[in-house]
Amino acid sequence: MIVVDDQAVVRAGFAAIVDAEPDLTVVAEAGDGATAVSLAASVGADVVLMDIRMPGMDGLTATRLITAPPDGPRVLVLTTFDLDEYVYEALRAGASGFLLKDARPEELLTAVRVVASGDGILAPAVTRRLIDSFARRVPLPPSMASGVLGRLTQREREVLLKIASGLSNAEIGAELGVTTGTVKSHVNALLSKLGLRDRVQATILAYESGLVGPGAVRQR
Repeated sequence: MIVVDDQAVVRAGFAAIVDAEPDLTVVAEAGDGATAVSLAASVGADVVLMDIRMPGMDGLTATRLITAPPDGPRVLVLTTFDLDEYVYEALRAGASGFLLKDARPEELLTAVRVVASGDGILAPAVTRRLIDSFARRVPLPPSMASGVLGRLTQREREVLLKIASGLSNAEIGAELGVTTGTVKSHVNALLSKLGLRDRVQATILAYESGLVGPGAVRQR
């Protein structure tokens, strides 16, 4: 993993938490976006833990560049409550999720593992506020939305709707009366058809296409 933050103490803290785990390793650190982009292309990290506001190249630009290659590292964005709009733009740019800077160590480790496994993660404390506030601002034109969703089968549309509602594969399976493995197959199929990296991007697309609207994210 690469840890990116312009504050050395913050970087060191996150790195120490991650390196204490036997299955996780921090291979590099960066204090700005440009350095992060360079490292992401050279050190072979699976995950980049990315701050947004940094001197020089910010985290948004760095995220777009790092996630542009289809086989590039996945980005987990660090944020605070007052940066919701920036986080939304980061998710649209290709980030696989975001984490609050005051997250507990176990939340950080869970998020890193989820993103490293190829999935996406949204911090539950701010998911509804984030999506409700910003996804509705950039809806796709109806004709484009219809064309995008028209690639999916009816079942895949149902699964996409439930993903956007915040359900896990197990919960989706229980609601649809199918196995978790079947749900996973549907998720993989719809991601492939829509050219998306993970569930986070699928959620964003569901809102932008008008498939779901503000208020759909489940509360837990």
